[in-house]
Amino acid sequence: MIAIVDYGIGNLGSVTKGFRHVGAPTVLTGDPGELRRASALVLPGDGAFAAAMEELEKRDLVGVLHDAVRRGVPLLGICIGMQLLFEESHEHGRHTGLGLLPGSVERFSDELVVPHMGWNALHQEHPHALFEEIDEGAYVYFVHSYYCVAGNPDDVIATADYGRPFAAVVGRGSVLGVQFHPEKSQSVGLRMVRNFARLVAAGPGRAA
Repeated sequence: MIAIVDYGIGNLGSVTKGFRHVGAPTVLTGDPGELRRASALVLPGDGAFAAAMEELEKRDLVGVLHDAVRRGVPLLGICIGMQLLFEESHEHGRHTGLGLLPGSVERFSDELVVPHMGWNALHQEHPHALFEEIDEGAYVYFVHSYYCVAGNPDDVIATADYGRPFAAVVGRGSVLGVQFHPEKSQSVGLRMVRNFARLVAAGPGRAA
C-alpha cells in the first residue's frame, strides 16, 4: 500500500486521485503507525517551506519519514515535498529541512516572473526507471517560486529551464522528488505516477 502523507498541506485530493487513477493501492493518512506499515510514502506539499516543516514536526512525522528511508522504503516528494527533502531552505529566512538529500532551496531571480507557473520541458541527466516510456523533452506542469540546488549533482535525475537550469527530478536510493505536479501533468505525469507505483511493486532496491 502506498501511503500519501496527510499533514494538512498539499493537493492531497488530487494526488490521491492521480495514484488511484493508475490503479495503485493508495491510502491518505497522517497516522504514524499506518505510515510505518506502508510499502511507500508520498509527501505532497504547497505553500511555504517553514509552515510545511512545522506541520510535520507538530504531527511527529519527521521521525517516521527518516525511519522509512533508513529501511529503504520508497519516498516520493512532490513540489514543496521535494524541497523538504533537502537540508535547508532560504525562503523568508533560513529553515532546516528533512536533510535526506544534501543541498538547499533558493529563490528564483527577481529578474524573472515569480512564481514560475506553467508547462516546461524535462531534460534527463541520466536514466531512471521513473522515466520509462517518457520522452526526452516531455512537458510537465510547474508552480513554484523556489528551486532546489543539489549538493551532489549526481542526485539530479532531470532538469528544467527557467532563467537557468534547475533540478526538476531528484533521487538517491529510495528517496525521490519531483518539483512539478505529476497529478496535474496529464498523460506524462500519470505515466510517472504509474512508474513510481511499479518501482514500489518491484520491491526494495528498485527505486535507485
